[in-house]
This record gives sequence, structure tokens and C-alpha cells, in this order.
Amino acid sequence: MADRSLTRRIAALGTLAMVAYAALAAVQILVLNPLAAVPGRTLPQIEAEMARWGESLGTPRVLGLLGFGVALAVGLLVTAWLDKDPAPWDYALGYLAMLVLGAPAYFVASFGAGMALADSFGISGGDHAPWALPLYIASALALVALVTLAVWPRRGAEGAAGVPSAPR
Repeated sequence: MADRSLTRRIAALGTLAMVAYAALAAVQILVLNPLAAVPGRTLPQIEAEMARWGESLGTPRVLGLLGFGVALAVGLLVTAWLDKDPAPWDYALGYLAMLVLGAPAYFVASFGAGMALADSFGISGGDHAPWALPLYIASALALVALVTLAVWPRRGAEGAAGVPSAPR
């Protein structure tokens, strides 16, 4: 029963982390970065100028790409809740892997919006606001935790240290 409780806590926190990651990524791509890229203009002014050039931030695409990660996290949460014999650390590895993949997902989701800003305003298409950095740091820390958790010796059925646990 302790494994079920721990698994559910891991799944809840993992899903919350994924939602927070996706929310910050969306705000960075659709609000903060455009405002930093074109100082002195409001978001509606930026969007109007982009539309004049036949460009847009691609809001549905951005939200769809970032929402895919959230959907995966929710799916894993449901699986964790229904699992009759859960292995908590396997769920932790799953959520850590999703957070690691958040960095390339952010890059893909932000690429079109960045290029649209570049084409409309003659600027670099890269990040102008600093709020992508916490996303990249979170993904890097998740990678360290993922590798550590994946290779850390676990106690086997015999209780000997260093013997990997058998998969469930």
C-alpha cells in the first residue's frame, strides 16, 4: 500500500511539474518574448504588425505542441492511479524523462513564433526574454536526476545492495 501512495504522490507532483513547465513555456513564447523582442509596443500592436506581414505567433500550434506533454503527463497520472502493483521509481523516471524532453519541445514550439517575429521586425528569431533559461535549467536538472535514478543501485529481492530490482 505504501508503494501506491508514493506512486500517486510522484504522479501528482510530476503532472503538476509538467503543467507548470508548459504554462511557463507558453507564456514565454506567446507573451514575454514578443514584448522583449519589440520593446515599446504592446502585444496587440506586435500582433497587428505581424499580421500586416502575413505572420503570426502561431498560438494554436504552440499550445498544441506544449499541450501534448501535458496530455502525456495526465495519462501517466491516470495510469499511476489505476495501477494495482505500482513501481514508484518507474513513474518517477517517466516524469523525469518528460521534463528532459521539455527543452526540445520548447525549442520546436517557439521556433515558428521566433521566426515570425524575425521576419516581421528584422530582428533575431532567438529568445529575447530570459524566461526560457529556467525551462532549460529544469530540463538539465531532470536529466541529472533521471540518470542518477536510473543507475543508482537498488535493493533486490534478497535485500543485497547493488542488485537491481526486478521489473514488475
